[in-house]
Amino acid sequence: MMKIRQFCESDRSDLIKLWHAVFPDDPSHNEPSKVIESKLAIDNLIFIAEHKGLIIGACMAGYDGHRGWLYAVAVCKEQRRSGAGSALVQHAIQALKVMGCIKVNLQIRATNTQVTTFYESLGFVIEERLSMGTFIG
Repeated sequence: MMKIRQFCESDRSDLIKLWHAVFPDDPSHNEPSKVIESKLAIDNLIFIAEHKGLIIGACMAGYDGHRGWLYAVAVCKEQRRSGAGSALVQHAIQALKVMGCIKVNLQIRATNTQVTTFYESLGFVIEERLSMGTFIG
């Protein structure tokens, strides 16, 4: 049976392996070990999907008091279409809702449009926006 729970320190190496496997072409600023460190310095909105003692998925969430965000939603290839991704997203949304969040956003890379249907099945809609960013560090 699958279980969704909060990240704990003993998950670190397996989570890093999962994110490397699912996001092999991530830019260096998304290095999982750095992301985990930075996230834990702020909060622990990292959720783990576990099945038979193994990490099969993970999701990181954020809330700034205005909007919630989902980041790095990942399920290992062998467990896709098992319900793990949906359970992770729903768990993260519920955690954000408890914090007072009323809207959750996420971004999908332009090269990853096949995941759009998955998020639409969870109630997300495509919003006409341009995403912009700048590196400051």
